[in-house]
Amino acid sequence: MRRWNGWGDDTFNLTLPSDGHQFLSERIGAGQALDDATLESVCAKVPRSRLPEDPELDGLIDTGAETRVRHARGQSLADWLAMRSGDFGVFPDGVATPSTGAEVRQLLQYASRHNLHLIPYGGGTSVAGHINPVELDRPILTVSLSAMNRLLDLDPDSQIASFGAGTPGPLVESQLRAHGYTLGHFPQSFELSTVGGWVASRSSGQQSLRYGRIEQLFAGGTVETLKGTLQIPTIPASSAGPDIREIILGSEGRLGLITEVKVRISPLPDRESFHVVFFPSWSQARTACRKLVQNRTQLSMLRLSNAVETETQLALAGHPRLIGMLESFLSLRGTGDGKCMMTFGLTGSQHQCRSALRDARRICAEYKGVYTGTRLGAKWAEKRFTMPYLREALWQLGYAVDTLETATDWDNVDNLLGRIEDSLRTGLADRQESTHVFTHLSHFYGQGCSIYTTYVYRVADTYEETLARWQALKHQTSEVIVHNGGTISHQHGVGKDHAPYLPVEKGELGMMALRSLCKSFDPDALLNPQTLVD
Repeated sequence: MRRWNGWGDDTFNLTLPSDGHQFLSERIGAGQALDDATLESVCAKVPRSRLPEDPELDGLIDTGAETRVRHARGQSLADWLAMRSGDFGVFPDGVATPSTGAEVRQLLQYASRHNLHLIPYGGGTSVAGHINPVELDRPILTVSLSAMNRLLDLDPDSQIASFGAGTPGPLVESQLRAHGYTLGHFPQSFELSTVGGWVASRSSGQQSLRYGRIEQLFAGGTVETLKGTLQIPTIPASSAGPDIREIILGSEGRLGLITEVKVRISPLPDRESFHVVFFPSWSQARTACRKLVQNRTQLSMLRLSNAVETETQLALAGHPRLIGMLESFLSLRGTGDGKCMMTFGLTGSQHQCRSALRDARRICAEYKGVYTGTRLGAKWAEKRFTMPYLREALWQLGYAVDTLETATDWDNVDNLLGRIEDSLRTGLADRQESTHVFTHLSHFYGQGCSIYTTYVYRVADTYEETLARWQALKHQTSEVIVHNGGTISHQHGVGKDHAPYLPVEKGELGMMALRSLCKSFDPDALLNPQTLVD
């Protein structure tokens, strides 16, 4: 069963190796776990629903306490602390689970008649506050799209598939695989996140080098709005004015509820493998990555860990004897302290993979990269969707972990990465606390790349102070990002958490355009208030 106060399936757990625990203790000190609230105690806090009765919606809305608890928060660290402490703040007044577009239209009409706030809910994986209700003196209805989870149509000639917006990643892939196809969109939240949520938040998958981000995969679909039904046709390309499809991408529920998503699919590849190369220095590794992408080498994914992340990953991997042998081998090849690990994927036909591997190894060798084969790459692929479970393991040991991500041009990568890490590393100094910080580049473009930074700090003696530590780190580093040439989000969206920083990136006229768009579709501000645009 899904955890009510954390990530994923409650029958699956990651454990931190003893060497990994020692590694963190040496860097930021020993942790002390806080007590968790129980589901029963939280359910007892849920107030009576304020939703007005409507016989036309009988059976469509659940006002039970546990259902409302399970749909009240996402997966940001602030959400985690709210769930673990039991201090949720605001609960939705009910959760609707429509199974058709007609039922979604009914719910929109219901919200309009009774002046309700309505929040769309996909997989509940938001780390930016998208789905959190806020207290604005109106009843709040959360609309779960989980019943709209089927493959609706597949056109093999155009290679376009239609899905209900609530279809989660594993169901997208399993239903396509039965027909010999894949979407190829694999965000780390793949296990739980949905195709509609990917569109609404402009998601990026780990193999976007081959398949593209969601904006390349989203071909059209249906959006139910307060003004009526918006149909987006599947046209391969058009110069007929601004693209309505692009307006819906990243709209985060402010314009309407996405009910059907049409996506561009690909035949299943013949081969796929993941490979690892170690470089003596960050400069050599970063330059090799840039060359690979600008050379258009046919990789499906590329990830580069800086020296601290490389050290951390090897420390947390377990198997100390094998890691020791690897370290000795790399040291003999001139790749010791300060080494950086690159992981890359090859996907396609036998000829494509062979040619790409030859090209990749040649470029890596130019920058002194030491190729180590596929064993470590296979381990990465095996665990690629389980890393969010690490938060649970760290929490039990008294540590909080979170991430910040952005993207910038190549000439600004080192500057911005350094400023982000410095901000996080020193952000709790006034509290006499240390932060363990490490970074990887996770998505690559000819123009630049994304920067994905993880930070770990000790929980405080109270939930309030633990949250205050997160707020300090999050705010000051978000300010660093937007004032130093980075986007406030490369792949997680804006939500409520990032909305205060969006005006720096979009500018006055850009924000005016966004507000006008929201006003046109939702003049009474009923849909997902304070998300994207405050």
